[in-house]
Amino acid sequence: MSKTVYPNPFITQRADPHIWRHTDGHYYFIASVPEYDRLEIRRSATLEGLAEARPRVVWRKHGGGPMSALIWAPELHYINGNWYIYFAAAPSEKIVNGLFQHRMFVLECSDADPLSGKWQEKGRVATPIDSFSLDATHFTHAGKSYYLWAQKDPAIDGNSNLYLAEMSNPWTLKSAPVMLSKPELPWEIIGFKVNEGPSVIEGYDKIFITYSASATDENYCIGLLWADLESDITDPSQWHKSEKPVFRTHADNRQFGPGHNSFTQNEKGEDVLVYHARNYAEIEGDPLYDPNRHTRLKTIDWDDDGMPVLGEPPADNREI
Repeated sequence: MSKTVYPNPFITQRADPHIWRHTDGHYYFIASVPEYDRLEIRRSATLEGLAEARPRVVWRKHGGGPMSALIWAPELHYINGNWYIYFAAAPSEKIVNGLFQHRMFVLECSDADPLSGKWQEKGRVATPIDSFSLDATHFTHAGKSYYLWAQKDPAIDGNSNLYLAEMSNPWTLKSAPVMLSKPELPWEIIGFKVNEGPSVIEGYDKIFITYSASATDENYCIGLLWADLESDITDPSQWHKSEKPVFRTHADNRQFGPGHNSFTQNEKGEDVLVYHARNYAEIEGDPLYDPNRHTRLKTIDWDDDGMPVLGEPPADNREI
């Protein structure tokens, strides 16, 4: 059976995309908007229908304070009967010691419909180090709830490392964070030393974390961590790291800087990679403020060893 091919780009000018397939069969989409000023959700009865679904704004940045600037990388999750949005925000666009001042925050909606329901601010997710932090995701494994995110440790060179902790509730850490990865390989440190944007997918006998590395230009790419499903995933020694990126720029296809992915499944049960990329490398000014990181979808394969095969980012197949 041939793999499903999606319109590419799928949704224009939406970076850091996250798609949640709900138990009611509907798909929900959330991502960073170019203005970095709001959170909006789309819903569709089909995965492909998200491309034309009307977005609903559910929250806007504050006029001042810690959630007043640069609203980044939201994710929508359904946990224990309630909806949650994890996102990063900063008090301003000011850079201090080479870094923005983002921290991680949570919204909660107890209504059935997250587009029309009331969202409440649950505050910041506190970690032991008060430093630049972002790109949080949530997953359950072996009956436990986990929080996975990127954060700067002042004692470690670079912008951000990947950390994992068990949660006592959707906005509170239960266990001490453990570092699973830091930027150290040549392809992780181009422009900036970065590990960020983690996402989790489970295979037959392994659990995988994809993550993004290097600067957000054409050097941005996706790496891979994995551990045995039966292992203690809070033990960093159980995790293995790919020596090379598993998804990266493909100049012949005019796809540059693919990264910050999530995963979903389509109606046929195929695993789908959700990511952003540009179709040009020539960026004027700061790549962060170039709006054309478009959301894209690609079905993925699995090899005989049970490892995900992301392949290469396919060329655009529709006009923008």
